[in-house]
Amino acid sequence: MLALVGLTFGVAFGSALVPLISIEMFVLGLCARWPDTSFWIVGLSVAVGQVLGKLLYFYAARGDIHLPKFLHRKPSGKPSRLKRWFGPGTRLHRWGDWIHVKCRAHPNWMAGTHGVSALIGVPPFMATSVLAGLAGMSTLMFVATGMVGRFARFSVLAASPAVVMAWF
Repeated sequence: MLALVGLTFGVAFGSALVPLISIEMFVLGLCARWPDTSFWIVGLSVAVGQVLGKLLYFYAARGDIHLPKFLHRKPSGKPSRLKRWFGPGTRLHRWGDWIHVKCRAHPNWMAGTHGVSALIGVPPFMATSVLAGLAGMSTLMFVATGMVGRFARFSVLAASPAVVMAWF
């Protein structure tokens, strides 16, 4: 049992860092293979792993963690098409600046969006983790909303194979 919890935590942490790993498929497979596994233990280990993994993105967006040099963009001499639409002086850029100022003035407004994202996955949890860091959301609020949403999501997901099998 402890090995399954450790494996689940590791896969959840890895899927938080590398979006190509599907924790949802892992949880469904785990609970279908070992149906006597407690759904709330699976939900808790996935929630802790996911939130700890996304905490790295959160801290990087806040500027507390400095990314390695190879992850930085290299400046190019010619302007891209995106700069014509989103660059300085455009309406979208001014709108983005206004939103950035509002988010900085009210960082906990992001709590609702982050909590909904943690629960249902829309908007993507990775994106809201980065936005929460950019908005200056407190670490405690980030962890609390992420843990509650992820725990509820993955506890229900872990219980679903047993519920479906009970119907048949």
